[in-house]
Amino acid sequence: MLILGITGGIDSVFETVMLAHRGLGHDSAAVLLENGKVVSGIEEERISRIKHTNKLCSSAVSFCLQTAQKTIDELDAIAIYAGEDFLNAKLKELGIHTPELNIFTNIRHLYQILFEREFGVSLSQDIFQFVHHHLAHAAASYYLSGFDKALVLTIDGEGDDISAMVADANCKDFNVLRTKSVPDSLGHFYLKVIAFLGYKDFDEYKVMGLAPYGNASVYRQKFNCFYDLLPDGEYTIHQDRIMEMYELLQPRRRDDPFTQVHMDIAAALQEALETIVFHILRHFKHTTGHTCLVISGGVGQNSSMNGKILCSGLFEDVFLPSFAGDSGCAYGAAAYVTHKMQPELPFIRVSHAYWGTPIHEDEVGNALEAWRAFLQIEKLRNRSEQVADLMIDGAVIGWVQGRSEFGPRALGNRSILADPRVASHKETINAMIKMREGYRPFAPSILEERVRDFFEVPGEQADFPFMSFVLNVKPEWREQLPAITHVDGSARLQTVSRVGNPRYWELIDAFGGKTGIPILLNTSFNNNAEPIVDSIDDAVVCYLTSGLDYLVVGDYLARKKDWQPEDLANLIVSLPKAAVLRREDRYVSNSERSFSYALLWNYNFSRRYTLSEVGYKILQAADGEQPVGQLMDSLGFLKEQRAQVLQELPGLWSDRLLVLRPDSKR
Repeated sequence: MLILGITGGIDSVFETVMLAHRGLGHDSAAVLLENGKVVSGIEEERISRIKHTNKLCSSAVSFCLQTAQKTIDELDAIAIYAGEDFLNAKLKELGIHTPELNIFTNIRHLYQILFEREFGVSLSQDIFQFVHHHLAHAAASYYLSGFDKALVLTIDGEGDDISAMVADANCKDFNVLRTKSVPDSLGHFYLKVIAFLGYKDFDEYKVMGLAPYGNASVYRQKFNCFYDLLPDGEYTIHQDRIMEMYELLQPRRRDDPFTQVHMDIAAALQEALETIVFHILRHFKHTTGHTCLVISGGVGQNSSMNGKILCSGLFEDVFLPSFAGDSGCAYGAAAYVTHKMQPELPFIRVSHAYWGTPIHEDEVGNALEAWRAFLQIEKLRNRSEQVADLMIDGAVIGWVQGRSEFGPRALGNRSILADPRVASHKETINAMIKMREGYRPFAPSILEERVRDFFEVPGEQADFPFMSFVLNVKPEWREQLPAITHVDGSARLQTVSRVGNPRYWELIDAFGGKTGIPILLNTSFNNNAEPIVDSIDDAVVCYLTSGLDYLVVGDYLARKKDWQPEDLANLIVSLPKAAVLRREDRYVSNSERSFSYALLWNYNFSRRYTLSEVGYKILQAADGEQPVGQLMDSLGFLKEQRAQVLQELPGLWSDRLLVLRPDSKR
């Protein structure tokens, strides 16, 4: 059986949004299963380079099929991560405001037309299978865990008009014990509070990292007013009372510094979330007797909470993947349908998520050579030993190997790596490479067989391949591991198996052999404006526009040449498909009008970037075939105009507002 699972919206990357984000998810993705095993899987953002995109996952679908050398006609089912009744009701609701949607008789008809439009294939409406949003979340963790019986907890903002679900999973049957309505959403509760800290959707993990700097007791009494714990594991959230936060502070502007008030609020919020979740779990642990727990949903990605659950001893084993959010529903929906169609399939614990774009060793040299004007390239004789030496000497490395990871976390194939013993790496990587808040912690990757030597690990579990749990660094190692040890002595660790990722294991082992510490600092290979890099070109661009010291792709080591903005004139320029160029004739005062120029994103017009007139003209003329210099020649730019363009391009490139690539003909 060949089952495709998909998540995301229905409009193409260049179209305006037709289905509203709220309640329908985000992080579009596709995963292809053959007889229950993952053949390929990728988030749409990795290909489109639009962070957290909720656009139609057409590129991800094409990738999955091409990787598997399959066609759409060969699919037995296409699993969609929302209930059919819910989507039909949403379609009617949106048809009031978007009459164009009323041409579709129902959601099956809509998906039939979408696939015909995107892939030129007319499919039977019967091929589409719909899985309730929270069942897809549940299946995403349950079928990967290897447990035959488990308590399942899913928590997010909302999906299919609910915000949480507790289920008794028993040999592939999900007995739903409780659901929570949207007004009691823990995801919405978290988002409403972090808005006062200057954060928004998808910033939740940043607040989790801020919480250890605060004292939860300072605002505990105030936060206790925001919820009630009720008998039988029930709770209620008083969403309206969150506006009482104004009594504590004015909402922080995004560029303002953090104060102790912000840190104490983050700590109180984290404590409130954990209090409610433990209240749920204790009740259902008692009523079901389950010794294994699986967690999923966006709130389930709170690794600090997960670490406390694991260490509590409430359950013997706790599992969740790195993709507990909506992208994981692509796997969950496909797995749910697969196991319904093939109930004889076994339970197998999955230890990695390297499902994405492969790096082929025979292609690396040519791909890097195309950037020869910007890079010095050499082939490594002994990759692990040489790269370990570079990190010991203080270098920060961009590391690209094998197939890219599915989900939001870099697990050693698209990573930034460094020596965890160097305290200054934390500030350097945050400021110069990731361009993010200085307090943000970094994760350690450790050899699986050495995890108990350095971390306080409860129970018998020793494999943590998905970076989903925060555990304590042993006290005797904290001063020696300052770059990965958070302010409270904890770290969100990843264990690396020799079987699951031999190249990464060998590098960590080589570093450990030289230093006595088989641990590397690991963070995702990207800057703050883009998703994790996927292709070799993505990696080169991130390397060239950041403070990274070296780039390692396969067996090749790249160093930056001393390139200047003038060198960009030889690169071909194009616009991302989500970009919208605008030239506006508008009043700039009560009596004066003037032209202005801007670049916007069509899925979020609040993301607006001012352009100069010459910058606008270059991007307007960009056709993806001509180098910048050739375009400037054809536009007749004078010396001063050319200088202005070349001064403007590096910033736009660094913010991923345009695409620059080598001219293959040169």
